[in-house]
Amino acid sequence: MSSPEQEQTARANLIDITDLHEPVLTDIQKQVLAGAQAAADQIVLRPDVILAAAQTQTGLGDFGADDFRERLEIWCQAIDEDGNASAVTRANLFQMMIRYAATRLRIEDIVKRHPEILEIDIDRPIIVAGLPRSGTTHLLGLLSADRRFRSLPWWEAIAPVPAADEAPTPQDSNPRWTKAEQGWRMMESILPYMAIMHEFSPDHISEDIELQAPDFSSYLIEWLALVPRWRDYYLSHDQLGTYAYLKKCLQVLTFLKGPNRWVIKCPQHMEQLPALYKTFPDATFVITHRDPVGSIRSQLTMYTYAARMFRKTIDIQEPLGYWPDRYERLLRTCVRDRDILPPNQTIDVYFHDWIRNPDPILKEIYRVADIPLTDEALADLHAYLADHGEQKQGKIVYDLERDFHVTAEELRRPLGFYFERFPVEIEVR
Repeated sequence: MSSPEQEQTARANLIDITDLHEPVLTDIQKQVLAGAQAAADQIVLRPDVILAAAQTQTGLGDFGADDFRERLEIWCQAIDEDGNASAVTRANLFQMMIRYAATRLRIEDIVKRHPEILEIDIDRPIIVAGLPRSGTTHLLGLLSADRRFRSLPWWEAIAPVPAADEAPTPQDSNPRWTKAEQGWRMMESILPYMAIMHEFSPDHISEDIELQAPDFSSYLIEWLALVPRWRDYYLSHDQLGTYAYLKKCLQVLTFLKGPNRWVIKCPQHMEQLPALYKTFPDATFVITHRDPVGSIRSQLTMYTYAARMFRKTIDIQEPLGYWPDRYERLLRTCVRDRDILPPNQTIDVYFHDWIRNPDPILKEIYRVADIPLTDEALADLHAYLADHGEQKQGKIVYDLERDFHVTAEELRRPLGFYFERFPVEIEVR
């Protein structure tokens, strides 16, 4: 039971975003929007422009297999078709695509110079999948606290292979970390509540989707713009090639710094279990489960809060018309494909069990993964749990009926198939 002091602290840490529909912009938000609008004419969403910029940036020319070019073309088309995307969104996605193209050039270059990379064994990775806000990030960070595992901090995820100007110096031991820190501080200043809802600090353990993006696939850009053209293309095409590219990136990162026993995660894996299993047949698969209404509620709020920067106008029908349906598609695919995973390599983790007592679940994960849960490792895990409990910066208030004029039951009703398949406890009422 919480003490009165703890309850008072919890109430004080509540953050209620009451200007979702009619945002009150800060000075820095106004400046960023104005600057992006002034530079809007310089944003040309064309593959040739993006690839040429990446080549100029890196001094490299070999992108490897050409199949990614069709996907990049569709990314550009889909983003261009988003008529409500703000100049900030277009600028961010333009720069992001150049970054991914540059990363691809560097990956192909290092593999060409060191072909032995492709012989590196990715030894029985632990792969976490589950809805956003279902405990995946917390579990990934927790397992990454075990120093026997290799994981993907954000600074490395956005720059897997260092550029020529990112070598350590006496003044800066890790320029990639420094650049990531600068980006994180900028995000905190522009959208402080977004920084609480979804952390991107340099040492934060990232999703492996950042290693699929240089292949210009995954569901990544669905989170950044309204892109039904891309969603439909992605869902209708086999992703085995992109998962092979993910493995290739893990091999490159292992070559640069071991060990080769990885722990990775991405919610997208829930709808790509066949490709995931074919790519990593000896993995331990950890599937987390939680009331999906909580995840949808969080996404609706994040989308609408960020809309003050990323959308020209704010319309709650945009996220309501997209995200509940998108979650249903993801969950239906998970229910359909879940049983392709070998029972002796797979564990389903339920949030309601996790919050009551994580230790038995941790022991089961380690048993399935066939790695000893030593006293030293358990101490590291407990230290992580102690440091990453309730959000210290504050807890966001989510109010479906006030902010989106919809009830939890209305969002949950189409998802009965998921509750029938998995014994998930209802949290949001």
